[in-house]
Amino acid sequence: MSRGAEGDLSGEESILPPPGFVLSATRGPYSTHNGPYFHRDPQGEATEHAFLALRRHANGLGLVHGGMLTSFMDGLLAAAVWRASRRSSVTIHLSVDFLHMARVGEWVFGESRVTRLTRDVAFVEGRAHAAGTDVVRASGVFKLMRKPAD
Repeated sequence: MSRGAEGDLSGEESILPPPGFVLSATRGPYSTHNGPYFHRDPQGEATEHAFLALRRHANGLGLVHGGMLTSFMDGLLAAAVWRASRRSSVTIHLSVDFLHMARVGEWVFGESRVTRLTRDVAFVEGRAHAAGTDVVRASGVFKLMRKPAD
């Protein structure tokens, strides 16, 4: 993959995901616009997603913007809810702790798991890491929609 003079990554459409990860093609318009995101088939309890930090994901310091990390974590936690319940959900509460920095050009990997599932609500926790260091941890509460998703 080529890099421009300012650390920009060109040829976004040719991003090769890490081994075992595939493009997440069925996400909503917001996530599709902000991605691309990738996921890996379940390897145990954890749901795993990843994205390559592009220049457009950065703040003025060249670090991945907190809003990008928060959006990534929200989607990651929601994916764990889907996996555990096979029902769509909406975020009731999301708590995010920023632990370290991720930079443009790094892969950000996240994993999440449901810690408690009731008839109407799911409790989830997750973390994201880049370059071998935890970057974000998050927990959330999700309202399960009544109609199961197709």
